Amino acid sequence: MVGFNIKTTDHTIRFKFYTVEAPITCVAFTSLLPFKRTFFHARVSGQEIWTDKAPPLDIIQENASVFTDPGEVVYGPLKPARAKTSNCMGIYYGEGRGLDCCNIFAKVFEQDMELLKALGEEIWKQGVQEIMFSVLG
Repeated sequence: MVGFNIKTTDHTIRFKFYTVEAPITCVAFTSLLPFKRTFFHARVSGQEIWTDKAPPLDIIQENASVFTDPGEVVYGPLKPARAKTSNCMGIYYGEGRGLDCCNIFAKVFEQDMELLKALGEEIWKQGVQEIMFSVLG
């Protein structure tokens, strides 16, 4: 279990799991692959693309924070139920801060950071995009 790919019409971008910091989230996320979702640009949390219709992960919070680094991937688990980010998934392509704690469980490969920035800018300027998630391979 190393990571996952995202694919759009123009991009294939690789991410590596935080297997030490978020092992439960990494295993649960892998069990969802492959899946496809429509991603939007965030309005208030910074340079982030996100979806509020992520496949549900019935797990606890781990490695959870509102503070992220560029390139990190976050997921809102179902627990605790009060969380505003349940079933949300975000990918930060630059500076940002979440609205509520999410599990930070992966980060873009350094070599693919420019591709991620280009995807974020494209979604910001042109609107939504469908993204396919699959096992890194």
